[in-house]
Formats: sequence, C-alpha cells, structure tokens
Amino acid sequence: MATSKVTTANFDEVVLKSSTPVLVDFWAEWCGPCRAIGPILEDISNEYGDKLKIVKLNTDEESAIAIKYGVTSIPMLNVYVNGEVVKTIIGAKPKPALLKELEAFI
Repeated sequence: MATSKVTTANFDEVVLKSSTPVLVDFWAEWCGPCRAIGPILEDISNEYGDKLKIVKLNTDEESAIAIKYGVTSIPMLNVYVNGEVVKTIIGAKPKPALLKELEAFI
C-alpha cells in the first residue's frame, strides 16, 4: 500500500480517527531531504502498510496543520496513535534508522 496524501479536509478522519498508527510525513516540494526519504517511506508503506499507515502532508499547501503541530523543520515525521502524537522524527534518515525508530509500531 503506497503512501497517500492528506489535507486539512481529511486530516481528522484519516489521521486522528485511524484505528491503526499513522505516520504523517510533513514535507514540501522544494525540500531536497523530503524528496530523498519519499521512496524510503514508500518502501516502508509497502512492507508494513497493514500495521502502519503512512500519509504525506504538503506544508506549503496545508500550513494550518503544520503550524498546529509545530512543524518548524522538514522533513518531520509524526506518528499518531489514537489521535495523539507519540513520536516525532526530524530530518531525513536512511531506511534502517527509520525502521529502528518505528519498530514499536511495525
């Protein structure tokens, strides 16, 4: 299951009300490190999508949510469980490092 896009309109439904943990990738088109981890997140989504849903939120297009969650540096990955942020990962990391950070959820 590939990553999907989330917006202000569906954030509550897709992220906060999800029965499975959700990783939100706060990113922007102009951000090189964001583009670098995109394929890694796709891989993780394909491998662990049944346990962890991965969605992308463009901070340029959806700035209200980025501001609400205090996104000051991207890429920033937040993991939400039952509507609460339980983990934040800032910056691009290689796949093994991301998997280690996410092991509690996958």
